[in-house]
Amino acid sequence: MTLLSSTADQTDFGSRIELALAASNQLFNPRNAPRYVADVLQAVNLVATKVSRTSRPFTGCAPGQLSPLVAGVDLDRPLPDTAAALEELEGLYLQDAVYFHDPKYAAHLNCPVVIPALVGEAILSAVNSSLDTWDQSAGATLIERRLVDWTAGRLGLGAEADGVFTSGGTQSNLQALLIARNHAVERLRQDPAADAGWLPQALDRLRIFASEASHFSIAKSAALLGLGYDGVVPVRCDSERRMDPAALRQALADSRSRGEVPMAVVATAGTTDFGSIDPLDAAAELARQAGSWLHVDAAYGGGLLTSLRYRHLLDGISAADSVTVDYHKTFFQPVSSSAVLVRDRSTLRHVAFHADYLNPASAAREQIPNQVDKSLQTTRRFDALKLWLTLRIMGADGIGALLDGAIDLASRAGELLEQDPEFELASAPQLSTLVFRYRPEGVDAGTADALNLHIRRAVCASGEAMVAGTTVDGRHYLKFTLLNAETSVEELNAILEQIRAIGAGFLAGARA
Repeated sequence: MTLLSSTADQTDFGSRIELALAASNQLFNPRNAPRYVADVLQAVNLVATKVSRTSRPFTGCAPGQLSPLVAGVDLDRPLPDTAAALEELEGLYLQDAVYFHDPKYAAHLNCPVVIPALVGEAILSAVNSSLDTWDQSAGATLIERRLVDWTAGRLGLGAEADGVFTSGGTQSNLQALLIARNHAVERLRQDPAADAGWLPQALDRLRIFASEASHFSIAKSAALLGLGYDGVVPVRCDSERRMDPAALRQALADSRSRGEVPMAVVATAGTTDFGSIDPLDAAAELARQAGSWLHVDAAYGGGLLTSLRYRHLLDGISAADSVTVDYHKTFFQPVSSSAVLVRDRSTLRHVAFHADYLNPASAAREQIPNQVDKSLQTTRRFDALKLWLTLRIMGADGIGALLDGAIDLASRAGELLEQDPEFELASAPQLSTLVFRYRPEGVDAGTADALNLHIRRAVCASGEAMVAGTTVDGRHYLKFTLLNAETSVEELNAILEQIRAIGAGFLAGARA
């Protein structure tokens, strides 16, 4: 019997061997280390060159222009080398990417990133540790745990605090509310009169209280946790878009009168649109009186932990049972990098699950530090390394100085808008966002809506700047999100003049 019965079989076998050898040359290992250095340097140089030559945040490219180019790529026919692939990528991605480092990018909560974090990104991607178990990560586990302790210390959560890194604020909020839900159900089951043995029956009574300006992930989490969107009780805000403590007190009392259980109060430290920070002390006291879990969503405002001048805005956060912090917003880290922190490490048992092949219960008894014990994710990147190197190279004060500069810039931009009679500022800036609209004298509300929708689209299409949009009381507004301390007042003025020119053109056309 022969293994290769024909010349064709031998040729096919030879080509498979050749293909396998070529593929093995792409594996990152000691033999291919020089190739790794050369190829990664090509990519780094390409990006550095592109950034140095980019003079605006966006090209204005529309989906219809780029989609055919991407769809036309034959993924079953590889290119001859890395240089060819990077050349193709430049046209498909880098040319029309949105560059957050540009001083005229003022749209969403996307920050310019610091170089130490990029160094960390290169290291963690190459080593490729998985932060689920000790035997896959070792030192990486200890570094993440040390950063969790550092963050919890700055939050003032106490000696029993703990937490874990996550993919972002949405996941952090979900995990915090899952813990709060299971904590509430556990307490109900200890009450003989509660009749909460069956989980769906218990869930029907649970309620989450959050301000009208809270992040959509709170309602989304409620739905995922079996409470439904109706499980979130919206609490009225004051004129500065902060949760009104009197309204929260009344909402809690009304809920109790209906026989509902206040599972959690969610206070926001930095709303997405207004940067508003709920009165944390008052929320903590009302949550305590109601026997409710207090979660603080500080995805945006968490960077104030490093601030040199605005740290006091987070006063009261130390009373929280759990906190969300997004490092990839106001700590200037690349996506993704977030964490959920809890005051009492024992509450993390509510998300623990022990799999015999991965993290058996015996490992927990032996105090082997498996991070999967307290995470919703299993396989997880070593994103903590980016923050670690940032702190070791820049220090927390360096991060704080960048954030303070962005907050100062927003304050100056607010003054510009207040002084200009053609603009309306929805609310004074509280962190680094401004909600405003272009509305010259004599423009009615309906026309102003159409006008500002048009302005946002036109600014984006120009690529000269990027601004966001939102609604306030059902009306359309524009929004600046300022996270780049190097943006100048002159550059903001240039954006406002572009908005004015586009708006004036729209109104002239409407009149004609």
